[in-house]
Amino acid sequence: MLREHYRVDLVDRWEGRTADAMVALHARRSAESIERWTQEQPRRPLAVVLTGTDLYRDIRSDASAQRSLALADRLVVLHERAVDDLPAQYRHKALACFQSTSTRMPQRKTQRHLRAVMVGHLRAEKAPRTYFAAARSLAGRPDILLDHIGAALDPALGAEALAVQQGCPRYHWLGPLPHPSARRHIQAAHVLVHTSLIEGGAHVVMEAVRSGTPVLASRIAGNVGLLGPDYQGYFEPDDAGGLAGLIERCRDDPAILGRLGAQCALRAPLFEPARERATLLALLAEMLETCP
Repeated sequence: MLREHYRVDLVDRWEGRTADAMVALHARRSAESIERWTQEQPRRPLAVVLTGTDLYRDIRSDASAQRSLALADRLVVLHERAVDDLPAQYRHKALACFQSTSTRMPQRKTQRHLRAVMVGHLRAEKAPRTYFAAARSLAGRPDILLDHIGAALDPALGAEALAVQQGCPRYHWLGPLPHPSARRHIQAAHVLVHTSLIEGGAHVVMEAVRSGTPVLASRIAGNVGLLGPDYQGYFEPDDAGGLAGLIERCRDDPAILGRLGAQCALRAPLFEPARERATLLALLAEMLETCP
């Protein structure tokens, strides 16, 4: 998104090469590079992009992440509510920049059943146990199919997924899939389920919205900041019963899918690549002009 206007180097760690500006991803993971940049390039601007684990975990307890906030000239957050989730003394540095994704044409969906899909690696932050429990409570509904895409980053959660699959024949753990395949599953599903406890702005939610697939999402800041406060497809975090009830309602009253789809369509322009590119270019131009 920047290379038409700038020469961009992508590195895992800054090793001292001269540059006009740095955009660092993650307050904690990039803390060493951020510290070194401010020592060796003190007059060159620095932006730090904050993820969900930065915002909702690391900056609350990790000294290196907190130091990164203090050193940054600008802080980039990935949803519209995240500025208010920063410590008050740093909010003046913050800019909300929605990530983006390409559009996929909505697919015609069968009326014989409802297919839900969850896309996310199996780790605690993604709360896959909420989806597991919902699958168990929906085991008596042969007209509801539950797909699950993602690698078992936590082996114990992978073992649980296999156990759920054995006990609930309409739950299918598909494991890790290539990105194009995962997008096709999102495109083909009636709903995307997103159960996360921590999110900075989930790309998979944007992909569903831009594919015409309604989203059922946990009511956390990272999801509300993408879908809007009035979105009707939320359930409370860790509330498997609430999620199962929403899935059943989507199957039993198809009008709900239409309403959720209409709400998602109103949010879709926020996730256009041209919008993200313009925001990033404006950020770089402003930093290079105003930073000493």
